[in-house]
Amino acid sequence: MNDERRFSLNQPASVPLVSPSSPGVPVSPSEPPPSGRIPANRRNSSVDDGSSVSASDLEAMRLLLAGSSVLDWHRLAFEDLAQVHRFLRLNEFDPDSPEDMERLEDVRADAVEYLTRHFGYRIPVEVAEGVPAYELLLLASRRARFQTYACIVLKVMSVLQHLDGREILFRLPVSDDQVFGLVETKVVRMVDHMRAIGLPIVEFAWSRKERDSLITKLLAKRDTLAAHVFDKIRFRLITRRLEDLPAVIRELCNRLIPWNYVIPGQSLNTLLPFEQIFEMQPATKRWRAELQADADINLPAALTNSFSASSYRVINFIADLPVRVGSILQQVGLRDSPFDPSGVVYVLTEFQVMDAQTALANEQGESSHAAYKERQHIQVKARLTRGVRTRPSRDGST
Repeated sequence: MNDERRFSLNQPASVPLVSPSSPGVPVSPSEPPPSGRIPANRRNSSVDDGSSVSASDLEAMRLLLAGSSVLDWHRLAFEDLAQVHRFLRLNEFDPDSPEDMERLEDVRADAVEYLTRHFGYRIPVEVAEGVPAYELLLLASRRARFQTYACIVLKVMSVLQHLDGREILFRLPVSDDQVFGLVETKVVRMVDHMRAIGLPIVEFAWSRKERDSLITKLLAKRDTLAAHVFDKIRFRLITRRLEDLPAVIRELCNRLIPWNYVIPGQSLNTLLPFEQIFEMQPATKRWRAELQADADINLPAALTNSFSASSYRVINFIADLPVRVGSILQQVGLRDSPFDPSGVVYVLTEFQVMDAQTALANEQGESSHAAYKERQHIQVKARLTRGVRTRPSRDGST
């Protein structure tokens, strides 16, 4: 992983971990350090034939791999309340919490009011208030009356929830490092769970992008705004075999990543074409005709990285991971805060997923990190001295 300092978690509990970003500041042994790598115990891969994969799983996986937007969908694919509840928990709404469900009702009311006020929509009462807000996810999944209106309201709800979370994070008196620590804890726990249920993740690493690396990246990019740097915190998962990737991606979509907040246009997938999943997991073919057509959901053009070699292979995506405000308030010791602890903020997080053979190949020759950085540095020097008149080729020449 680029510019990463790794720390092992296998230290004795009596030895305090030290944050590399804040030298001398101890980190709780129960929480992951700001950078780390956890090798997995050896596991034998057992390829999942896809029997337990649902249409909703496949829609989410396609969105993640392509970097498309749920706002372009015309229907969902939830089959029952169990799937709906799992999706709510992904988004930090506890279906068993009356407070959380009331919060969801408030978001729906705001969405209906916005649609009526700005666009003159006459939302049917059955959608506006006739069923619990979480049941809109089922209405939007059925080819029946009110499906379209349920989709419309849910799209606006998703945007409103995200905007509110972003505003809260901006106002909270916390540092990036404090919020990143909570994200790291959340992701590490989930990867531990994935290993515990038998998914063959042979390496797991995480880091925070260092200041010098951020400066270099901004100098190299055409888009030089710091607000558009999405990889300040990142995680890498390596599976034992290529055939293990679909199962790992599916579990990420089910347990960790709210796929409705995968950042559109920021997925780089040069490793696992979506259609290949149907060959790797033959039982999923039963759903192929049920999925939304590619032409109907505005799939973006494939993303490229001008500094990566043509032989470099990876699944890379950015997601806004939700974190409870209450967790942040507890982390920083804020009491009598005006912020609702049940609220949610969002933290941009980068993920890289690949298999072990691909990871090894990516460290060879022109695909290596050293070659990548050399091409990037050539570009930065060109911009600093004479502007963008030449761009290094992928073989290192100019």
